[in-house]
Amino acid sequence: MIEVSTPGKLFIAGEYAVVEPGHPAIIVAVDQFVTVTLETAENVGSIQSAQFSSLPVRWTRRNNELVLDIRENPFHYVLAAIRLTEKYAHEQNKKLDFYHLKVTSELDNSNGRKYGLGSSGAVTVATVRALSLFYKLDLTEKEIFKLSSLAHLDVQGNGSCGDIAASCYGGWIAFSTFDHDWVNEQSQKQTLTELLQATWPKLMIQPLTVPKKLRLLIGWTGSPASTSDLVDQVNQSKEVQETAYQEFLQESKICVETMISGFQSENISLIQNQIRKNRHLLQRLTSITGVAIETPALKKLCDLAENYGGSSKSSGAGGGDCGIVLFKQKSGILPLMSSWEKEGITPLPLHVYFYGKQEKDESKR
Repeated sequence: MIEVSTPGKLFIAGEYAVVEPGHPAIIVAVDQFVTVTLETAENVGSIQSAQFSSLPVRWTRRNNELVLDIRENPFHYVLAAIRLTEKYAHEQNKKLDFYHLKVTSELDNSNGRKYGLGSSGAVTVATVRALSLFYKLDLTEKEIFKLSSLAHLDVQGNGSCGDIAASCYGGWIAFSTFDHDWVNEQSQKQTLTELLQATWPKLMIQPLTVPKKLRLLIGWTGSPASTSDLVDQVNQSKEVQETAYQEFLQESKICVETMISGFQSENISLIQNQIRKNRHLLQRLTSITGVAIETPALKKLCDLAENYGGSSKSSGAGGGDCGIVLFKQKSGILPLMSSWEKEGITPLPLHVYFYGKQEKDESKR
């Protein structure tokens, strides 16, 4: 039996801007996991997950037609990962076989509500990793990232694939997404093998060294949000305020690059200041697009954190889910957790997860 576990993720900074190629974000892998097991089968295979059976498939209408939205259902990411990994295996002259695939996830609570830890990205990476072992493909971390990204975009259609990078590489990473148009164009011209070996323009995955006294605290508002929906809303709104949106992108890039330099110089105060700046930039994005990123519960989470000496902001797409806090030291953490709990905010007992050999900025190779 093959068993593979991949971690979830949290965005620290650079949300929304990171969907544009070359605009960096900082992301961490966290120690909650999606696990995929594979066992050889004969004549017929199966896919099993307790999470799949209880998840609704949402739908909307376009031109009076009912349209299913499959982007929040992990089942479709597993199928895309299987299709593309087996396509690659076939190109390597591997004989395709049958197997039983089972998924278990820690990336939600006991009631099945999502924490916003990137379950779709983690299950995609875990499926690709497991099949790579099953077919003895000997894929590198970079190739696993690329294959998982192709599968993820096949289902979701938007997003940065930063969650894929965090699940692949672990730890703290600086990430900027690739030129999606170039990849889509090349996928029509090249074999999958050639596409995985090519240099993808603008892609950057860079491990970060963390200052020893830096402390990360994560709070959950209890209100799950749909990343796909929120990104859709921003994409639809940004065209109306194109100039303001471009200013947001430029300022976000400067903010995150400054924060990366803070990691490199182990300057926690600089990192904290950029966290606060990034929070204000996201608030400005709300005024540009009308999309509610920092909900009242997230605002309470962040404001309380500032009262106890932390720097705080929403994590990921916002609209609910998690907020993050960075401290210079341990003092202030326990009083903040108590204050959060009084306000119905749940401190999550998560830690940053490290594993494997880190890869460098592909553009510097």
